[in-house]
Amino acid sequence: MTSQFIFFLLLSAGLFLFTRRILFIRKNILSGRDVDLSDQKMLRWKTMARVALGQSKMTARPVAGIMHILIYVGFVIINIEMVEIVIDGLLGTHRIFSFMGPIYNGLIGAFEVLAAGVILACVVFFIRRNVLALARLKSPELRGWPSLDANIILVAEILLMFAFLSMNAADGIAQGRGLDHFVEAGSFPVSQWLMPLYSGLSDGGLIAVERGMWWFHITGVLAFLVYVPYSKHFHIMLAFPNTYYSNLRPAAALDNMPTVTKEVQLMMDPTADPYATPAEADEPPARFGVKDATDLTWKQLMDSYSCTECGRCTSECPANQTGKLLSPRKIMMDTRDRIEEIGKKRDANGGQIEDDGKSLLGHFITEEELWACTSCQACVQACPINISPMGIILDMRRSLIMEDSKSPESITSMFNNIENNGAPWAFPAESRSDWTNEL
Repeated sequence: MTSQFIFFLLLSAGLFLFTRRILFIRKNILSGRDVDLSDQKMLRWKTMARVALGQSKMTARPVAGIMHILIYVGFVIINIEMVEIVIDGLLGTHRIFSFMGPIYNGLIGAFEVLAAGVILACVVFFIRRNVLALARLKSPELRGWPSLDANIILVAEILLMFAFLSMNAADGIAQGRGLDHFVEAGSFPVSQWLMPLYSGLSDGGLIAVERGMWWFHITGVLAFLVYVPYSKHFHIMLAFPNTYYSNLRPAAALDNMPTVTKEVQLMMDPTADPYATPAEADEPPARFGVKDATDLTWKQLMDSYSCTECGRCTSECPANQTGKLLSPRKIMMDTRDRIEEIGKKRDANGGQIEDDGKSLLGHFITEEELWACTSCQACVQACPINISPMGIILDMRRSLIMEDSKSPESITSMFNNIENNGAPWAFPAESRSDWTNEL
């Protein structure tokens, strides 16, 4: 009963801490502007199934893609056994589903093969990240915590899978010795190779190893549950809603601001009624464009929490390839860092968001980064879960131009030409066809 009580307390603490963090993140995401993404539900379900569940974009880089799929499928399926572990922990039973016979044996055997695959893939990823030093995994924004975070997860998954296999190895030996409470159940195609490590132990030592690995595995999984929402690996959960709410419009389509649209319509149509306000523009926007994280939409904030930090966007970015300061991955990481900062100050201030003298634009993301973007959509295309760093970049450019009147000289000249000549070129409309005189 004591072990059951300890297990209950451990499980309750893990679920409480996980829930509290999820509610904090949810509040942060919903602090963004509202956007309606409830259309084309069937297409959204198909997109989620293809991109998040099927991981269709991961295999664009076969080695990393296949290894990631192996970790993903292995870790998810193996943790189906957590159902049995939780029930055993609460009721004080041992392998409660063993009555399923051959089906149970097949499942345990499959779990073991997948566990071995997870260990192999994690070792490969650890070597790629720390020994091979791939360029996209050595960018400045990954220094410090982001790099440590990735390694913590890789090592944790290796240890959890090893504990699972060691638990089965000790269990298999105990079954062979006919020890009490160890029913003959399970198939151990992988853990049988670990049995020589524990076969020389006494009965008491063997039980201690089996129970110790059992407790290590369940404690590790619960710790992982609490840790994940603080980590880039939160994409394990957010990838599904994030891909469901993917942008389904043409890639180059931009959002129009209702108040600006109205002004353009009035300019282009002198007969238009200047007092006819469109319904969506009843309340003027607090800002033109985006200056801080709360000016973003809730979907853009969800993007920032969903970012896997894989760096595919940055490695495909032509501006980054030519040595420019821009890194689309950094844009997403900075956005997440800023909304985290705002959320903590909001909670410390009784739920009120107050100006802290900082903003996403300027304090986290520089103008140089924003203007380096070519709007080519390479980052959007490369992202394995349909995140759009470019959307955030364009919205922040709007703030620079429409609120701060800041733009590079080449763009300022274009704006002046459009205003004066009705075209981006520095000559009047009546001269546009002069080049034909030379034909």
